[in-house]
Amino acid sequence: MLRIRALRLSDNPFACDCHLSWLSRFLRSAPRLAPYTRCHSPSQLKGQNVADLHDQEFKCSGLTENAPIECGASAECPHPCRCADGIVDCREKSLSNVPTALPEDTTELRLEQNFITEIPPKSFTNFKRLRRIDLSNNNISKVAHDAFSGLKSLTTLVLYGNKIKDLPANVFRGLTSLQLLLLNANEISCIRKDSFKDLQSLSLLSLYDNNIQSLANGTFESMKSIQTLPCLTQLLYITCLYVSGIEEYRTRYAGECRIDAECPSVCHCDRTTVDCSGRNLKEIPRDVPLYTTELLLNDNELGRIKSDGLFGRLPNLVKLDLRRNQITGIEQNAFEGASKIQDLLLSENKIAEIHNKMFLGLHNLKALNLASNPFNCNCHLAWFSDWLRKRGFNGSSPRCAAPAKVRDIPVKDLPHHEFKCTNNDEGCLGEGYCPPMCTCTGTVVRCSRNKLNEIPRGIPAETSELYLELNDISMIHQDRISHLKSLTRLDLSNNQISILSNYTFANLSKLSTLIISYNKLQCVQRHGLSGLQNLRVLSLHGNQISMIPDGTFADLQSITHIALGSNPLYCDCSLKWLSDWVKLDYVEPGIARCSEPESMRDKLLLSTPSNNFVCKGKVSNEILSKCDACYTFPCKNDGQCRPMVEREYECICKPGYHGKHCEFMIDACYGNPCRHNATCNVLEEGRFSCQCVAGYSGTRCEVNIDDCLESKCLNNATCVDGVESYKCECQAGYEGKFCETKISFCTEFNPCMNSAKCVDHFSHYTCECTAGYRGANCSENIDDCQNHMCQNGGTCVDGINDYICKCPEDFTGKFCEGTPMVAMMYPQTSPCQNHECKHGVCFQPNPSNPDYVCKCAPGYSGKRCEYLTSISFVHNNSFVEMEPLRTKPEANVTIIFSTSQQNGVLLYDGYMEHLSVELFNGRIRVSYDVGNSPVSTMYSFEMVDDGKYHMVELLAIKKNFTLRVDRGLARSIINEGPKDYLKLTTPLFLGGLPNEPAQQAYDNWHLRNFTSFKGCMKEVWINHKQVDFGNAARQQKVNPGCALLDSDSEEEMEDMEAIHEAPVAVQDVDPCENNKCRRGSKCVTNNSAKDGYTCRCKTGTKGRFCEQGEGITEPTATTVASTCRKEQVREYYSENDCRSRQPLKYAKCQGGCGNQCCGAKVVRRRKVRMLCNNNVKYVKNLDIVRKCGCTKKCY
Repeated sequence: MLRIRALRLSDNPFACDCHLSWLSRFLRSAPRLAPYTRCHSPSQLKGQNVADLHDQEFKCSGLTENAPIECGASAECPHPCRCADGIVDCREKSLSNVPTALPEDTTELRLEQNFITEIPPKSFTNFKRLRRIDLSNNNISKVAHDAFSGLKSLTTLVLYGNKIKDLPANVFRGLTSLQLLLLNANEISCIRKDSFKDLQSLSLLSLYDNNIQSLANGTFESMKSIQTLPCLTQLLYITCLYVSGIEEYRTRYAGECRIDAECPSVCHCDRTTVDCSGRNLKEIPRDVPLYTTELLLNDNELGRIKSDGLFGRLPNLVKLDLRRNQITGIEQNAFEGASKIQDLLLSENKIAEIHNKMFLGLHNLKALNLASNPFNCNCHLAWFSDWLRKRGFNGSSPRCAAPAKVRDIPVKDLPHHEFKCTNNDEGCLGEGYCPPMCTCTGTVVRCSRNKLNEIPRGIPAETSELYLELNDISMIHQDRISHLKSLTRLDLSNNQISILSNYTFANLSKLSTLIISYNKLQCVQRHGLSGLQNLRVLSLHGNQISMIPDGTFADLQSITHIALGSNPLYCDCSLKWLSDWVKLDYVEPGIARCSEPESMRDKLLLSTPSNNFVCKGKVSNEILSKCDACYTFPCKNDGQCRPMVEREYECICKPGYHGKHCEFMIDACYGNPCRHNATCNVLEEGRFSCQCVAGYSGTRCEVNIDDCLESKCLNNATCVDGVESYKCECQAGYEGKFCETKISFCTEFNPCMNSAKCVDHFSHYTCECTAGYRGANCSENIDDCQNHMCQNGGTCVDGINDYICKCPEDFTGKFCEGTPMVAMMYPQTSPCQNHECKHGVCFQPNPSNPDYVCKCAPGYSGKRCEYLTSISFVHNNSFVEMEPLRTKPEANVTIIFSTSQQNGVLLYDGYMEHLSVELFNGRIRVSYDVGNSPVSTMYSFEMVDDGKYHMVELLAIKKNFTLRVDRGLARSIINEGPKDYLKLTTPLFLGGLPNEPAQQAYDNWHLRNFTSFKGCMKEVWINHKQVDFGNAARQQKVNPGCALLDSDSEEEMEDMEAIHEAPVAVQDVDPCENNKCRRGSKCVTNNSAKDGYTCRCKTGTKGRFCEQGEGITEPTATTVASTCRKEQVREYYSENDCRSRQPLKYAKCQGGCGNQCCGAKVVRRRKVRMLCNNNVKYVKNLDIVRKCGCTKKCY
């Protein structure tokens, strides 16, 4: 438009990207045309004049498509739909595909009640304004993973009433504005755990009427705005798979849409036990389910246990039975990953040797049975004896089978010095062994540039990469590499290798890269590369290869690149197969060239037509001899050459000749009758003479000339004859070549150490050691701690002829025998000199009174401070292990704690069925599963991370679980399903978990985090009994008491005292209180009786209640009206010049009960903080009366 004078482009929404830079240049060249042409997007250029922008400011993102050369017409309403006000209505139009062209202003797309079967990739990507899509009641069975990508404005997606079986991973990625998602009435069988992770705005999700078998814990975690889940009741009562038997374990990984394997066909499964015993198996089944806890493989024909990762993929395995098989050995790391194994049964097999990597990773092993195996108790098994004694396994101890001297002696009972080796015993490589001249980093072994003449022995079996380049290796010893089953890369470049023999790499099935370039390789035998099915890269570049037999590359099924350049290839008809082979997949890059015959010289193997590879003449012996040394004609005197492996040969001589090459005639010197390397000379037929080397004489040089005849040995030294030499063996006390020098013991030569006294005995010396040392030279410090007397947990520290006891806190004395000391003010006659306070100090309130009280150390309570009732958790891996929680008829747990941490484990018990209580974002989270999937979860309304003391009460009755915090509103959940009780057999953990069960609980979403609780547990009550942490099965990194918290929280504790009462402790009911004993008989308590008591009858009466007999009349009971009542009082509680800090509200029982006593029937215990006149403070457990009544027990 060269003549244009007016152009108006204003008020257009120009997108100023890289496709519009031309317009800016055009407008700058004609400044009067198109004024006020402004950018509408992107945001940083919005409102700017197009003509004022430079080319570099017009940018495109990497995802922007090139603008079309021609502008297409604006999309119209698709036929046969109706379009109005941004709504495209295609309902009931018999559509079979999603429309691809829609108006740009479309905000709502209605496609319900059609025949659409698939939602293709990026179906709606170009329609960014879409807010609502309805695809309900179609026949959709397939949804592309990116079908809805880019729809950030989409708020409603309706997909119900279709045939969707699977929701691809990330199908809802990026739909951050989605508020309503309807997926009900489909055929969905599983939901991936992260399917809804981007749907933070979703308020309604419907999943009912599907085939969902299980939902992983945390599936709905990211949906912060969810308000309605009509899916849940349907999942629980309609579509959820009834999990029983092994099904509950199979659905464990439902969050990954991965259902565990079924029971192997050759085995029988009962819940988590897989029984494959007595099936004549030679291999362990590969499809053992992941949930297996017991695997029974006894009475089969299993051979060597391989390190193939089988047991590592069974993370739950606890018992492995391999008895009565044919097992000869166990490869190292065979049990790697199966860290939960506790029982390993290997008796009655053929295991002769044990190395120290067989049982790596079995940290929880408790029972190891190796009886009836033929163990060779040589020096290499000495470590095993020490190891067995140290570990103290349950089960039958293995016994020695050889040598005969120690046969049938238990290995662990055999002294260390009895494990001896002979010259025929081969050694065992120790743990972490790396061959000399090599460096090992992980599974990578590097032996480069070390002038090695052969491949080293003992390369670790787990090696994945082996580098041997730039050495002098001339032969590949198959036995040096055949055990490297995990090898993926082998570099042998720049060596002296001349031949690849058959089956050299047969066992290296995982090898993917093999480099043998720049060697002297001249022969590759027919099966030289057999077994390399996974080989992708093969480099034979820069060698002397001329011929390659047909079929050499037959096993290279995965090859992608092969280098054959710089080899003198002989391209006749025998190499035509190779020309055809490289042309199939072009794995050779077009570098390899022919060297011979002359007509093929310098022609490329890849591009030369295969019909040019023809045989025209005889192949030269020089080329044929590269693989067959017989073509060098090494045999003399008409001997016959026979080729052998590794290009070796054997000469079969004609009669009358012998020698490697048949070079010698059979004459009088045949067999070399001369001794000691003498030379045999033929004198005449049948006669010879021997020419001896120096030092020998005789007809056949059999006599060693005695050089001691003229020896110079002195001082009674012994002369030992050699060959043309001798040596002098000196008497004790002499040295020198001829024993001419007297040794000056204790002056010039004093080997005694550590101030020992040296004594010269002329012919020898002795050392008189100082106290605390021993040994020939007094170099060994005697371990005085072997029989130490340290008490009360004291640690023995060895010294010189002495030791010291490092005492725990508050214990004193040389042997830590002194319990925490009383104040020095008390006289020696004080009763505190012989007190019984366990964890505290003795206190005598009144010097004139012989009684004393125990003031307990922080965390301890009881009359003698014998109970540890409060502890602090201060480390990331702190925890306390208790016995399993008893849940029948109910489980009742109360914890008083204080923490400033938002997250941490309070209580955990279980495996799959479980009870989990943890701090999560400052609240208490409960996960409860009695075995009825899905798990039940709830959170406390109260925040408990304020550093103050809080009381949480937990009550589990069958499927019901109740949570109450600080005596507030109780909240309950029900784990509905067929199972009634939570069955627990695993330990109960408080405050944290060990690493393995913690990871297991976290992976199964039982815990949101497995950080240990940090803070103090002031009191813990389990089933109405206060927990004594001193009796716990295990304590890890916990401190007694809450000293760090008490100083800051004393007032809060007092407030807690006012509201806290221990769980109801009903006094034992007297079984005789309402007995039926008659005729004046006496009621006697009897726990074994049906009613808890028996009646002791008077003479003349009998019967269960003494109701039978004559002459005895019933005593007349005098009825007395009971006046027993409870009187409330509020006053200070006092004892021994100490009183409570505040007045207490408690009760007393007053009144009469006739011939019975008025006393407490129900009491509750509370802690009372006491203050004494001498400013001593302590806490007392006080029983508060709650109910009074008449009782026969009078106190």
